[in-house]
Amino acid sequence: MAAVTLLRVATGALLALVLLFGASGVAARRGGVVPRRRRQVVDVGVILDRSTWVGNISWTCIQLAFEDFYADARHAGYRTRLKLHLRDTGLGAVEAASAGIDLLKNVRVQAIVGPQTSTQAKFLAELGNKSSVPIISFSANSPSPSGQTPYFIRTPWNDSSQAEAIAALVQKHSWREVIPVFEDDDSNTRFIPDLVGALRQVDTHVSYRCKIHPSATEADLKSTISSLKENWTSVFVVRMSHTLARNFFKLAKDEGMMDRGFVWITTYGLTDIFDVVGSPALDVMQGVLGLKPYVQDTVELHKLSQRWRKKYQLENPGISASIPSVYGLYAYDTIWALALAAEKAGYVNSDFGPSVTNNGSTDFDRIDTSKAAEKLRGSLLDVTFMGMSGNFCIADMQLVSVNYTIINIIGQKRKVVGYWTPGSGISGSLNVKADLGTIRWPGDNENVPRGWLLPMNKTLQIGVPVKPGFDEFVKFENGKPKGFCIDVFEAVINALSYDVPLHYKPFADKKGNSKGTYDDLVYSVYRKEYDVVVGDITILANRSRYVDFTLPYTESGVRMLVPVRDQRQKTAWTFLNPLKADLWLGAGAFFVFTGFVVWCIEHRTNKDFRGPPGSQIGLVFYFSFSTLVFAHRERILNNLSRIAVVVWLFVVLILQQSYTASLSSILTVEQLKPTVTNLEEVIRNGSYVGYLNDSFLPVLLKRLKIDESKMIPLDSPEQYNEALTSGRVAVIIDEIPYLKVFLKQYCQNYTMVGPTYKLDGFGYAFPRGSPLTPDISRGILKLASDDRMVNMQKELYGATSCLDKDGSQTSSSLTLLSFQGLFIITGTSSVLALIMHAVITIYNNRHEFSSDGSQSSWPRWPAILSKLFHEGDNPSNTPIKNEPAIENVDGATESPLNITNHIFEHLTNMDSGSPPEGEGTPGRELSVQGTEPLSFAYMHSERGHNGAASLSRNGSSIRRR
Repeated sequence: MAAVTLLRVATGALLALVLLFGASGVAARRGGVVPRRRRQVVDVGVILDRSTWVGNISWTCIQLAFEDFYADARHAGYRTRLKLHLRDTGLGAVEAASAGIDLLKNVRVQAIVGPQTSTQAKFLAELGNKSSVPIISFSANSPSPSGQTPYFIRTPWNDSSQAEAIAALVQKHSWREVIPVFEDDDSNTRFIPDLVGALRQVDTHVSYRCKIHPSATEADLKSTISSLKENWTSVFVVRMSHTLARNFFKLAKDEGMMDRGFVWITTYGLTDIFDVVGSPALDVMQGVLGLKPYVQDTVELHKLSQRWRKKYQLENPGISASIPSVYGLYAYDTIWALALAAEKAGYVNSDFGPSVTNNGSTDFDRIDTSKAAEKLRGSLLDVTFMGMSGNFCIADMQLVSVNYTIINIIGQKRKVVGYWTPGSGISGSLNVKADLGTIRWPGDNENVPRGWLLPMNKTLQIGVPVKPGFDEFVKFENGKPKGFCIDVFEAVINALSYDVPLHYKPFADKKGNSKGTYDDLVYSVYRKEYDVVVGDITILANRSRYVDFTLPYTESGVRMLVPVRDQRQKTAWTFLNPLKADLWLGAGAFFVFTGFVVWCIEHRTNKDFRGPPGSQIGLVFYFSFSTLVFAHRERILNNLSRIAVVVWLFVVLILQQSYTASLSSILTVEQLKPTVTNLEEVIRNGSYVGYLNDSFLPVLLKRLKIDESKMIPLDSPEQYNEALTSGRVAVIIDEIPYLKVFLKQYCQNYTMVGPTYKLDGFGYAFPRGSPLTPDISRGILKLASDDRMVNMQKELYGATSCLDKDGSQTSSSLTLLSFQGLFIITGTSSVLALIMHAVITIYNNRHEFSSDGSQSSWPRWPAILSKLFHEGDNPSNTPIKNEPAIENVDGATESPLNITNHIFEHLTNMDSGSPPEGEGTPGRELSVQGTEPLSFAYMHSERGHNGAASLSRNGSSIRRR
């Protein structure tokens, strides 16, 4: 009975419970609330150190990401749901590894998020490989992605891109040297090599890497800063934790390293120090440049920042923070990516199976593997979406980086002055190429620092050679250096835009003698005994392996110095020396040719050029050679011969003046000629060669195949003169500056001859990589472009340089080639005159060449030409006086030649038995006063009638009767 009663009570209770749940369901449906379908849980471990700023803000962002993702209506139908398991550990690797093993063995998580440091990430990456569980870090930058850690995924941007941005910023401002200052921990294992490589790509040198231990004390930091002050470089890239950076910059400011001339660039991480430390960090970091990943300012980011600020201040009262850092945004996007990947992978029950080595003795050896976690990793690598930090996309096991923002600390603000993008590099605008904004450098300076500074309290230690001779270049006098090399160096130093304290030290032993050769002096710079060597230091290839030389400030090259002697020798035939044999012969030939041309032209019409053959041949030679002194007496009647003679007289005038000048030079000017003209002659004769002691010349002389036993070292110009005068050496081989100084004193007796063996001249030697070298080189170029260098060289070498006394300065004989143009002119004019004369003569007597007036009689041409040419010759060899013109009765005037031609023609016709033209007409009688009457019949064909004419000479005229 009792059992029945108990059963009834239980049945009633169960019925009541069913009715209660049914009523609740109806009520729920009526209220519009849809019952949530149960989601499969995906366990995710989170390892953070909430005592740190990064860990604290990141946990707040992780919580907000979790809430926002599952509150989003787009994800309401998801079948999976993350479950976060926080392990608040310290920054030590052991604590993080312990937490990781706990999460893997006991919670069996499918992913672990958040190892903050690279040291922690190294241990957890091994756990991920062991269990096939992805380890996802949003702040650690090592271990580097590789095949050895396939389950370690980084969701911050790639540090290599940050290194490229810093290198682009350095290149933008033409800084040639950079010193990285970094915390010596695993976080920089990969970044510093990446930075050095990126700087090398832009030809920037990293001469020194400054490491600071994470637990460095204030004394350690002071020592580090002191070592930085001793370097010339003033451009520093800083990468360290917030706490260490705050102390470092405070001490750097106290030591004066935050003043003008310095450049400080901080990597991302330190850019957020102002959110952590606040005003104290801003006060000690004025003028610092920083890099920060570019995050687009969106409405969603504003809303997230407002919600994050409220939540963070609620959980951390008394701590003010305006916005989450980029690390917090990376943490936010990481949770979203995991949630999307879990849904994409689909839920698989926790299927941890035994590891291959799960029989070990430690917890690490007994960790199982999970196929579900491996599938989750694959889905995570394929997830892409637009997150709060930008586009979320994993490539090469890390988030793909895009752009960086360049900020400048000015007062209490962080001013954006530019951007870096992978494609465009440095620019003032994100979308177009533009100049950077105005940057305020340390010391409130707007001028771009040059990138190096003279070390603080540094005096430039200058090595100066000590030598017995040629003290015009450098010498010590009363403990102070003087000379041309010192003057040029100080002129360049004084023109610099900054002060350089100088201290000269002689390269000498206790006795004041030189401590070694110039090679030893240069090598002392390499050994850091001197900061620079100033003197007559020749730039050589073997020396440049140890030092950097400035541009040369003197002439370059090596030549021979030889004695000279006067080559003037007066003989009975010295007068022939002004002209070479070819010119003598050529001039003589043109003398004869010109006389012959004039004789040919004048022979028919000029009685001065007629006579017996012997007289005429002599006349040709006499006339032509008499023009040499302009003493020819024969009259020239023909215009063509006058032209030929005028041109010839012009040539004779030039020949005469040139001969006179050359002869005067030969007889009066000192004809100095070197005793030796080339080095081969010296080697062939086995002569001795002198050179400057303690120089590089023995090496050069050996290369020129001069026997070492024939080399004699000399020290001073006086020794040079004595050795050459006494014949101890035949030549001296030395650099041109030394030889010019020697010739300033001994110009009359010596000269430089032979080829110039090329060298680079004198330069100043600085340590390799010294930033002073380019500034001094530019100063030398500027000095050489004005009158100061010219005046210095005049003082060194003299007002006028001693010219080389080689063959170019002796009076050489004149050659035919020198007057080739003149002879062509006179020859052409003479030939043309002769041709024109012949043409005119033939044309004027063309009727003589026709037998019947219409047909030419070619066989008679030579006779006719001979007759025309010799026409007027007096067979009796008695010269015919020139007669005045004959005036005919009709008022016409006829020359004696025309009258004679008429007579000769008439006589010729009578001798041949041919009657004159117009036979049967009355004849004419010609009578000349003082001669026998000439009678003959003549037909006046021009008048067309017959008449008798009689010519008689009466005084100066012959009239027709």
